[in-house]
Amino acid sequence: MTLPRSSDPVRIVRHDDGVVEVRLDAPGRGNALDLGTADALRDATAEVAADPGGAVLLRSAGGSFCVGGDLRAFAGLGAETGGYVHAVASAAHAAIQALYELPVPLVTAVRGAAAGGGIGLALVGDIVLAARSARFRLAYTAIGLTPDCGASWFLPRLVGPRRAADLILTNRVLTGDDAEQWGLVSRCVEDEELDRAAHRTAADLAAGAGDALRAAKGLLRAGGGAELRFHLAEEARLIASLAGGTAAQERMTSFLAAKSVS
Repeated sequence: MTLPRSSDPVRIVRHDDGVVEVRLDAPGRGNALDLGTADALRDATAEVAADPGGAVLLRSAGGSFCVGGDLRAFAGLGAETGGYVHAVASAAHAAIQALYELPVPLVTAVRGAAAGGGIGLALVGDIVLAARSARFRLAYTAIGLTPDCGASWFLPRLVGPRRAADLILTNRVLTGDDAEQWGLVSRCVEDEELDRAAHRTAADLAAGAGDALRAAKGLLRAGGGAELRFHLAEEARLIASLAGGTAAQERMTSFLAAKSVS
């Protein structure tokens, strides 16, 4: 097994069973996406795409999968906010595209909070396992922003347009069990089983009929890759344009103030 550097916010671990793991590893920040983390994720996924092994496992360290964009990095930048948010979204979107286009199966393991951009990272998997502790919440419109990381592309395809609108517009929270019932994830498991179940699933796929799995995944992805790329570009444009506005900045500031009080 190849071990990563301990200081990286995103790590690559190559396991002896053919599983290549991409691990979000900034648990003290809920694996939030600031520019450094988004850049690291883009670089890590590009490296994995060049040599993906037999299957890829995307998971996180700590109690949350990914709480989305790091609002503390976004807030207070004034006129520079839009440019910063666009840079974060663009780097994260390159990672989403690389993960989506992997030729081998991708398994994602979600525990705790998956919010904002973390939703897109969770849903890009071919097989998505969620712990019962998982909580899925889009949360964008609550702070005056629009979805990114492919959330507005994946959701209608997974749960249908009505439920996608409900999740995006009302910011309702889905538990791990809810997410399974809605078709957002493949299956829900007990918290203590998540890491073992996800790795076992990826290892079984890595040991499977590689040519057939790659061909089957190609059929599942046929026609979607180019469309996703264009959609991600539009998501990045819209979220950046709103993030630079007064209304969104006031909402972000209020959200952070409320969190500090609670």
